[in-house]
Amino acid sequence: MSYQIIEELNRRYTTKKYDETRRIAPQDLEVALEALRLSASSINSQPWKFIVIESDEAKQRLHDSFANKHQFNQPHAKEASHTILFAYDPHFTKEKYRKRVDVEVSSGHLPPELYDSMLGAYAFAEANTDKNGFNGHWTKAQTYLALGNTLHTLARLGIDSTTMEGVDPELIGELFKEELDGYVCEVALAMGYYKEGEDFNHGRPKARMPAEDVIVVL
Repeated sequence: MSYQIIEELNRRYTTKKYDETRRIAPQDLEVALEALRLSASSINSQPWKFIVIESDEAKQRLHDSFANKHQFNQPHAKEASHTILFAYDPHFTKEKYRKRVDVEVSSGHLPPELYDSMLGAYAFAEANTDKNGFNGHWTKAQTYLALGNTLHTLARLGIDSTTMEGVDPELIGELFKEELDGYVCEVALAMGYYKEGEDFNHGRPKARMPAEDVIVVL
């Protein structure tokens, strides 16, 4: 299959070693972050916050968050050009959703007369909310939609990346408490460029199950 999008996705892989001397160009970072912002979510809930780790100070904090576990990911904190913390709102309320519906109207996407109807879509969130107001399982799932979108965008830009579920949510929560402001980070994405000759995963053929094993066309 010779389509460009397939070629780009075949080249995408999980980077194991970054070249600490290379940085993502500002214009490419801007594209990646705008694509991130445009990610899809159920009922357009956008129950997320994305913390972009760029400065040396922030990289040091991220590096320190691996003190207790997942040290195999610790080098990425300083060597990758940037890292994004994908955080979700564990208590996404109807009032918070109302702000999204406000934007639906102010953007011109939603006719004002359909405001209440759109607000009623919060029922999807309510169906995933327990008696204590926790709906983090549902909101966390939305962040993975954004993660997938970002992985694809980076592949198109020729930027390498590493998805890291191997992070410490508790320690990240402490070290980035002010920025997270109640949101929870359980996955992060390192971004940059692989290190020539030191990334054992670079250039290997894609390993995926055959289409007939995972795709059913009816």
